[in-house]
Amino acid sequence: MLPDEINAQSTPMPATMLTYSFRLRPGQDLKKELDAFVQQNKVAAGALVTCVGSLTDVAMRLANQDGPSVWQGHFEIVSLVGTLSVNGSHLHLSVSDPTGKTLGGHLLEGCKIYTTAEVVIGIMPDMVFTREPDPAFGYRELVVRKRKKK
Repeated sequence: MLPDEINAQSTPMPATMLTYSFRLRPGQDLKKELDAFVQQNKVAAGALVTCVGSLTDVAMRLANQDGPSVWQGHFEIVSLVGTLSVNGSHLHLSVSDPTGKTLGGHLLEGCKIYTTAEVVIGIMPDMVFTREPDPAFGYRELVVRKRKKK
């Protein structure tokens, strides 16, 4: 590993952020719409600033599980956080059911909007996020780099 790659992985780097706000409508798939936004806007480095709304279908991969878990009903989005990039996004969703029970895990396709999802995304135009294998666990983990000037 080169010294600048080590620095890129461990040292916080300041960046200017542009924000985009939009609303998703009933029946739309939350993950598919976020992925489409990332692709259409060629997002190299972004973050989910906030998302509130509701879902009728929830699909997540829970901690230490290989496959998806799926629920149907009415759920409030209480949190959606993560990094966004054309090089690989990593998003965690928390929802609560009508009793207040909260579930959380990796956002998967299949989360259908019930009434709304109000989304704010931050994009850092001077940064690039990639996913590279981490030797400690073998998972593809976040690597942050400054975008090269043209």
